[in-house]
Amino acid sequence: MTFCLESTLIKPDNKVKIQSAVILLHGYGGDGKDISMLSLNWKKHLPNTVFICPNGHEKCPINPSGYQWFDLTKENPEYILNETKKAEKKLNVFIQEVKKEFNLENNKICLSGFSQGCMMSINLGLISDQEYACIVGFSGKIINLEDLKSRKKVSTPTLLIHGDSDQVVSPNFVLESKDFFIRNNIKIETHLIENCDHHIPIEASSIALNYLKRKI
Repeated sequence: MTFCLESTLIKPDNKVKIQSAVILLHGYGGDGKDISMLSLNWKKHLPNTVFICPNGHEKCPINPSGYQWFDLTKENPEYILNETKKAEKKLNVFIQEVKKEFNLENNKICLSGFSQGCMMSINLGLISDQEYACIVGFSGKIINLEDLKSRKKVSTPTLLIHGDSDQVVSPNFVLESKDFFIRNNIKIETHLIENCDHHIPIEASSIALNYLKRKI
């Protein structure tokens, strides 16, 4: 099947039956191949899981070979919020295609992402009609607290991991997000990685894997 978003797929070895999926959303200026590197270790421990890594629906103006989920060339919060909602619509179509292709329901799907991809995963995981297995986010934040609060429908359990030296997305945002999740009665786990800037180190990948093994 051809999905509405060009994607990198990492399927189980030896035609093992697929029982769950992890959808990995890349950061600003990245692509599916970049974020798919996370699955190289994860797949050994999640043998029945397919990893699906779509490219963003828009080319990134600061990196023409990469993609974005929403435009960051304008700092207007209302503009950014509107752009994220366009991405949500595209990603929701994509997720429906994934569910149909692999015969999976939301409770067998993890939404995960880095930076901008993390931001999209949080939104998608909480505004859906049905809970997902979990959300696993790296180095992200909640795009708009009031908007998400008004649109939240479900309480998908979530893990957020952030570097304490992140200069791109402040680690303060993980505390802000944790407060939001607690206030809205959503199960939340957070980890701050010491001496880590805006990337996903091995420690963060391992923490995420252990969480995934419990959830899918």
